[in-house]
Amino acid sequence: MSSCLVEIDESSAVVRLTGVLNADGAAAVRAALLARLCDRPGPVVVDVSGLQVTDPAGWDVFAAVRREVADWPAADLLLCDPAAGGSAQVDAGLAGVPAWPTLDGALAAVAAAPLAAVLTAELAPTVGAARHARQMTNTGCLRWGMPTLADSASIAITEMVNNAVAHARTPMTVRLAPQDSTLHLAVRDHSPRRPTFAGLSPPTRAGGRGLLLIDTMARRWGSSAVPDGKVVWCVLHPDDEAAPSG
Repeated sequence: MSSCLVEIDESSAVVRLTGVLNADGAAAVRAALLARLCDRPGPVVVDVSGLQVTDPAGWDVFAAVRREVADWPAADLLLCDPAAGGSAQVDAGLAGVPAWPTLDGALAAVAAAPLAAVLTAELAPTVGAARHARQMTNTGCLRWGMPTLADSASIAITEMVNNAVAHARTPMTVRLAPQDSTLHLAVRDHSPRRPTFAGLSPPTRAGGRGLLLIDTMARRWGSSAVPDGKVVWCVLHPDDEAAPSG
């Protein structure tokens, strides 16, 4: 049995894990970390200084969560682990998760690379949601010097929001952020139903082309199951083909 306690510091990026973690408790830890990453933009620092891991497989949850959120807007996972050597290192035992030996060191690393920008909106599942999301996306693209991505991003976010309105029918969180030269978009809703894409749909079929548009314009896209819902995300790159007009 796992007896791992998750403590979330609402005033900071820190999540503390204490007690004993084994493979059986990994699912609960994963859910708690993904929920925290949904709730606030920016990296999360997981303090494992008070955690005992009885099964090496228990460490895998941290790398798995980091991979899951790699393409979310403004999301990352770092560790505070006293076993980490030096001022910072990527510990092979933790499958490539950056680890610092002290909490101060991990928080300093977060502070040294503050969020360049991020925009977030909480929207109701109404017909006006997509318009609001487009306006926010256009604002972000202009503010961040990404005008060539504005059309593609507006189409992609419209389809993502409209899918949430039509199928999830729950309140949603829309978030976007730049990362180097790419733009990351995400819509988090409260339905467990994840989108499925089977390629081109027959011309006689009404609707169903939203995911095709996203697949056409995004360098990568996908969905992540999270507690009480999902996150649908996509990544746009300026080197990709321009969005189709019309």
